[in-house]
Amino acid sequence: MKRITQLPVILLVVIIGLLTSGTALALDPVYTGFFSNKAIKGYDTVAYFTENKAIKGSQEYSFDYKGAQWLFSSAENLALFKADPEKYEPQYGGYCAYAVSQNQTASIKPELFTIHEGKLYLNYNKSINDKWLKEKENYIESANEHWPTLLAD
Repeated sequence: MKRITQLPVILLVVIIGLLTSGTALALDPVYTGFFSNKAIKGYDTVAYFTENKAIKGSQEYSFDYKGAQWLFSSAENLALFKADPEKYEPQYGGYCAYAVSQNQTASIKPELFTIHEGKLYLNYNKSINDKWLKEKENYIESANEHWPTLLAD
């Protein structure tokens, strides 16, 4: 009888151990959120460049890249991404660009984006995006310094 009552405690200890281990906390190279494997919350990364707006992708046009599923709104956008993913993927794996500039990570709101010098940057919320836009070049410089160490941690 004692073993049965200790089972939940043992499971809890194992779960806590997994959650606090280095592997469990390793940063994924592409932001997908906790319960998803979709890059950019399922938005079409090519559309930011071709349409200059955030457009939801479709399961019909999907591609696995860097451990995430990327969705596209058309076969043409999927083909463009497959031909040159580095051209279209967001900077810092799609994590909030401002957060990375502060040596942190945060989720994003896909509608809040900037294309600067041919690169896509996404941000967490409107106030962060407004802050980002005022000094984006300084934030980009800082984020470029922090991103490799955030990945390595």
